[in-house]
Amino acid sequence: MKVTEVVAGVLSDARGRVLLTRRTVNRDFAGLWEFPGGKREPGEEADAALARELHEELGINATIGAPLITVPQAYPGKRLRLDVRRIARWRGVPRGREGQALAWVPLEKLHTYAMPPADIPVVAALHQPDRYLVTPPPAAGVAALVDGPWLEALDASLATGIARVQLRLPGLEPARVRTLAAAALERCQRAGAELLVNGDAELARELGAGLHLRAAQLAALGERPQLADGAALAASCHDAGELLHAARLGCDFCVAGPVMATESHPGQKGIGWARFAELREGVALPMYAIGGMGAGDIEVARRHGGQGIAAIRGLWAQAPR
Repeated sequence: MKVTEVVAGVLSDARGRVLLTRRTVNRDFAGLWEFPGGKREPGEEADAALARELHEELGINATIGAPLITVPQAYPGKRLRLDVRRIARWRGVPRGREGQALAWVPLEKLHTYAMPPADIPVVAALHQPDRYLVTPPPAAGVAALVDGPWLEALDASLATGIARVQLRLPGLEPARVRTLAAAALERCQRAGAELLVNGDAELARELGAGLHLRAAQLAALGERPQLADGAALAASCHDAGELLHAARLGCDFCVAGPVMATESHPGQKGIGWARFAELREGVALPMYAIGGMGAGDIEVARRHGGQGIAAIRGLWAQAPR
């Protein structure tokens, strides 16, 4: 099926509010809110198309800025690729030249506006972290000797700007996991970062933290587990069926892959970026790419519809000596 190329812009005012426009009657998703823009003409460059659309739609002359995210999305009977750019500056006063309503929305309120599926990941790209750190277990040895350096390494990782952490501590006894989890949560809260516990809903509720579901746990659930108010639910997904189930369950985001081969799974090929983008088409969930990822892959992930990257080695910092 042919892919329709669409461009959209993120306009922010001096108060940090973002402009949304409401889709008019007799259009798909009538009444829903979206980022302003429109279709690219054949042979038209993305920047030129967006500048044209913003002039036709809002009556402004815009200077197009950096790319934010490109979202591939499948709808019944059609596929589109939404290329979203930040708007560096513009001249004129935005107004609905096609009869559409406009709204300047605070960043933290964007998620309360009903949007078409392709626009939902754009909201996440604007205000959710682009890196999702998965913790390694502490080095082998006596807990009193190795847990301190592990926590120092977590602090060093948070100092790089990590704002979302999955606590994954395989092979440790439960009491030690609880002790490290409490210490990790304290450090994450101090750094303004979100903590999700891997696989243990009871511990997540005890801490008031988020929960990251393994794929097998996701498959076994028929409804969203009870968590503390505001605590995130995430899941590891490997195929379209798991992604759809994560969306039905009400997961806030997911991790998909492995995209590339990893040292931990030698000989296992990754799904590649093209397949990642195909999986992305079927859901509106924010999706992190995992598998052989590092901070340098964030831009690539964004070009394929990803929220960013999830990683252990690629994001875990060394403890200061």
